[in-house]
Amino acid sequence: QVQLQESGGGLVQAGGSLRLSCAASGRTLSNYNMGWFRQAPGKEREFVGGIRWGGANTYYVDSVKGRFTISRDNAKNTVYLQMNSLKPEDTAVYYCAADPFVRTNIMTTSNAYDYWGQGTQVTVAS
Repeated sequence: QVQLQESGGGLVQAGGSLRLSCAASGRTLSNYNMGWFRQAPGKEREFVGGIRWGGANTYYVDSVKGRFTISRDNAKNTVYLQMNSLKPEDTAVYYCAADPFVRTNIMTTSNAYDYWGQGTQVTVAS
């Protein structure tokens, strides 16, 4: 069983930056592909990006490409989401999730991820 805990959310002005962290306990994350998702009020949860277990490969949706960067420190059992040039439309609750299967591809659908954090609120003011 893996427990995930996000942190680092908050209120930021448009154009600003935040770094979210996702710390794991219970098991090492080193064998898991990890995903970041977000859910805005009244909208469905959407995939933001992911990172393969080794950290060499990442994937982002077009709306955040070039602004968001996912990294991981397997020694610290932590995954990060660096968000730059934030826009009001980035406002959402952000979740990290772990894919329990060793895959070549980073999955973009939430049903592929078995373990979820509780989420952290990111609010971008215009």
